[in-house]
Amino acid sequence: MLIMIDTNVIYSAIFFPDSNIAKMVEYIKSNHVLVLSKYIINEVDDVLINKCKDNYLEIKCSLNNLIDQVIDVKGIDSTKYPTIRDIDDLPVLAAAIILKVDILITGDKDFDDVVVDKPRILKPRQFQDEYMK
Repeated sequence: MLIMIDTNVIYSAIFFPDSNIAKMVEYIKSNHVLVLSKYIINEVDDVLINKCKDNYLEIKCSLNNLIDQVIDVKGIDSTKYPTIRDIDDLPVLAAAIILKVDILITGDKDFDDVVVDKPRILKPRQFQDEYMK
């Protein structure tokens, strides 16, 4: 399966390496294809640069090793995509739709009301309960 994880999931995996979310990301990497959008990578970079100056490069390399595919989506026409509460999250949703990912994993509540056939939008716990038995 093609799976995209959102920025908040990446943060949890990076800052809590022994967490269930970190284990989930490792599971995805080992069993599926992990894709990210350039937008997500840029969001992660912004936080890493500010919070992890001393080991930024090490963390960045670890993140890069996880990713199987990256897409850069520019010039998004919001009228061509489902409505999302926070327009700043549209690049993530658009990338998931364009790449035709099977599952988008996010803890962001702004995705809760998105109506779309594909990708399936799951919370980390939902993914773990359904796929990591």
